[in-house]
Amino acid sequence: MNIFKDYFKLPRSIYILFFARIINMVGGFVYPLLAILLTQKLGFDERTAGIITTVSVAVGAIGVLIGGKLADKVGRKKLIVVSSLLGAAVFLVCAFLGTSRIIVYFIMAGNLISVMQWPTLDAMVTDCTDKSNRQTAFSLLYMGLNIGVAIGPLMAGFLIEKHLFWFFAIDGITTIISMIPVVLFVKDTTPTEKEIEAVPETDTESAEKASLFKALLKRPVLLFFMFILMLFTFVYSQYSFGLPLFATDVFGNGGAKMYGIVMSVNAVLVVLLTLLIISVTKRLKPLLSIAIGGFLYAAGFGILYFSTFLYLFIISTVIWTVGEIIITVNMEVYIANNAPITHRGRFFASINFLTDVGYAISPMLTGFFIAKHGTRNIWPVVSLVASLAAFCMLILFFYERARLEKAAMEGSINR
Repeated sequence: MNIFKDYFKLPRSIYILFFARIINMVGGFVYPLLAILLTQKLGFDERTAGIITTVSVAVGAIGVLIGGKLADKVGRKKLIVVSSLLGAAVFLVCAFLGTSRIIVYFIMAGNLISVMQWPTLDAMVTDCTDKSNRQTAFSLLYMGLNIGVAIGPLMAGFLIEKHLFWFFAIDGITTIISMIPVVLFVKDTTPTEKEIEAVPETDTESAEKASLFKALLKRPVLLFFMFILMLFTFVYSQYSFGLPLFATDVFGNGGAKMYGIVMSVNAVLVVLLTLLIISVTKRLKPLLSIAIGGFLYAAGFGILYFSTFLYLFIISTVIWTVGEIIITVNMEVYIANNAPITHRGRFFASINFLTDVGYAISPMLTGFFIAKHGTRNIWPVVSLVASLAAFCMLILFFYERARLEKAAMEGSINR
């Protein structure tokens, strides 16, 4: 019961966002199955599908930057609601387009609009919490996402084969429904002048008058951290591109259903294990935890090279899912604890932008690689990249620890 007690002490807005995310992600079909949609339903080859996915993610990266800026200037709640509803409207239009390739342009437009909410949502969670309960809050929202994902892919694999209209329509409808409790019960959390001035200058979240670029340059460790996360994103994005294509190669026409099963296993594991894993790793520094998660990525995705049966796919999923839990929650906490109160939306947008670069590069490079070497041979390369990123994060952890110990010693001497 001790594992759960912290989850009963969170602000009300966190619980509302938790349930809204579940509803939203139950119908979150389109982007996880984009590779299959492009190749099996719209008739693109793997190489072209990779390019389209890359462009779509790149467009989304622009939306993230716009969203982060607007989150700090316009307000959190307004942006979350507007971007979500406009994104839903785009998918409702797609539902009536059948297998027309014009859908590609609508998907890109929808991605540009809908992703504006993500850095805004992270900023809102940060506004509602402090360093003592942020890990708990972010892990709860992460669980909510995966409760929805645990249900969604099972339906998505069936719908994309038989009912393409509902594949898009349900995505749009669930997004609209998820916004109802947000509109009614969540207050805007954009920091007031009084709240900004109340943060001490010595705090890592103290106000920053400089531009985003200058604020980031003052935090070189954070910049290097973001670069490493870009590598991890390159690896993790294979779950939505390399993995469904590999499942199709191994299982033929049943690949979409098998991939749906694997994604549901991933989501169920997140729901079942997040509380336990966060409890076990709570005493570890975020950077060390993320390095451990990176090595799990290397092992989990690397095993796929030997996978020819569903049970091997599931074993692989178990391993990289544990890594995913550790990396995702600790990444958000580290950014939240080091972002100026005046720049929270923009800092989360920056990390989302750089990770989107990883998402954008990965499908394109993977598509070219698969065209020449096949889907199976991508996994040793992915495992190598994950190992490299994990070693870099480990180096950053030791550097940060030494820097803080030196600062503490200098402070004690001055006193």
